Amino acid sequence: MAKRTKSWVLLVVAVVVLSVATFGWFRYRDRSQTEPVQVEGIERRDLVATVAASGKIEPERMVNISADTMGRITDLAVEEGQRVDQGQFLMLIDPESAESAVEMGAAGLRAAQASLNTQRIAVETAQANLDLSLRNEARARELNRDEIVSLEELDRTESEVKIRTSELEARETEVRVQEQRLQQETANLRSARHVLSKVTIEAPMAGMVTRLNIEQGETVVVGTMNNPGTVLMTIADLSVILAVLEVDETDILDVSLGQTVSVLIDALPDVEFSGRVTKIASSAIQASTTPGASADQRGTNFEVEVTIEDEVPGVRPDFSCTAEITTATRDDVIAVPIQALTMREDEQDNEQEGVFVFRDGVVTFASVEVGIAGERYFEVLSGLGEGDEVVTGPYSAVREIEDGDRVVRQDDADDDDGWSFSLSIGS
Repeated sequence: MAKRTKSWVLLVVAVVVLSVATFGWFRYRDRSQTEPVQVEGIERRDLVATVAASGKIEPERMVNISADTMGRITDLAVEEGQRVDQGQFLMLIDPESAESAVEMGAAGLRAAQASLNTQRIAVETAQANLDLSLRNEARARELNRDEIVSLEELDRTESEVKIRTSELEARETEVRVQEQRLQQETANLRSARHVLSKVTIEAPMAGMVTRLNIEQGETVVVGTMNNPGTVLMTIADLSVILAVLEVDETDILDVSLGQTVSVLIDALPDVEFSGRVTKIASSAIQASTTPGASADQRGTNFEVEVTIEDEVPGVRPDFSCTAEITTATRDDVIAVPIQALTMREDEQDNEQEGVFVFRDGVVTFASVEVGIAGERYFEVLSGLGEGDEVVTGPYSAVREIEDGDRVVRQDDADDDDGWSFSLSIGS
């Protein structure tokens, strides 16, 4: 009897063990077929939307100085990196030919003035001769009426008047011609003096000589239509510094005047400078194609100028920089992780943007409307509430799961990777 009882006990134990094993197997199999996902709760956050761009550091005012006259540099008074004041002497181009031209012009002007004076005296003489002839003619007419002077004498005096009149007109014409010559000589002298003034180059503004392209003794070339000529030096006013950025066409509509900007200069990597957008180009920068890129891959950028408000120590033009333009801010708003957003088609085959909300191991697709984008989160305008939990990953899960799928949290799945049980029976 005791042996039969023990057999029944062993049979019951075997059934229990088999049942537990079967339950565990099916539970393990079901769990292994349930998609593990990453879940994050919806919270309120402060969001900042930014546009990233890169560019160069430039001074607000910069002047390239070129030569207006050809010649050899005989005196160079500045060095690269030197600060100069407005009107300060910079360099001298050989003035010999220009000075000679001024002297010749002055001599030509003096000769023209002397000739004009002579012609004016000739006019006065011709006028006096004409007046005398007119008086002689008048007397001859009176005497002819009294038959004291013959008709031949009267004709002679009348002819004399005509001759003297012609002489006066000729002298007056010569004066007008000489006056024009005097004007020409005056213009020549003024032009020569202007050329002479160009051989002395002075600073057009206060600033720093940031580039010096000439050495004393070299010859400068004057620019033409097809040749820009020699840029002798560049003077920059470094009191106001700009970050000239190239902003992609997809971001330019978000940029507006007055927005705050954070600027990082490659040469000063540990310092962040603040600034504001002060100029936005209306037309795109001329597109350029990178080596190996097709015309369809050509980028379109717009130039944006940012005035840096902080002092930049040791700044130099053409420093490379990167910047983040703050285009919008939102305080204490409901935010959803960017990686949680996905697209699905509704019953009318229209694509909707939304997220998968996690509730009790089941996901439900919820259409959402989003606002600005921060670094990791989108502002939620509608469709979610604070405290909701959404699926954020992995990417394959967000892409492939469907509305109503059963899922398990990634943490829970990791905890349930194995199972065990123990059973002890005393005899």
